[in-house]
Amino acid sequence: MNSNLLWRAGSCYAAVGIMAGAFGAHGLKSRGIAPESIASFQTASHYTVFNGLALLLLSLHPRFSVHRFAGPAIAAGTFLFSGSIFALVLNRDRFKFLGPVTPMGGLLMIAGYVSMAL
Repeated sequence: MNSNLLWRAGSCYAAVGIMAGAFGAHGLKSRGIAPESIASFQTASHYTVFNGLALLLLSLHPRFSVHRFAGPAIAAGTFLFSGSIFALVLNRDRFKFLGPVTPMGGLLMIAGYVSMAL
């Protein structure tokens, strides 16, 4: 993954996270979603924004913008973690198979960050 792709992924994640946060704060209550689920949706939104910003910073770093594992792991982990939560909150019955995907996405994000420290 090159720095240009990391920059684009980070920009998209930041934008999606902000939009999801706004939808979670205003659109979910009218759909009769439980407050606990709305809180989960907000958590996923926050992680999407934070990791989007991290990818933007990563794309600017001379060493880590070309790291073979860190950027792709953070990007994929964010997609799996936040995406599975978004899907589960919006339609748990249809997407209940995604339940185990959430922690795998979280582990992938963690692995991406830890790989930069090694």
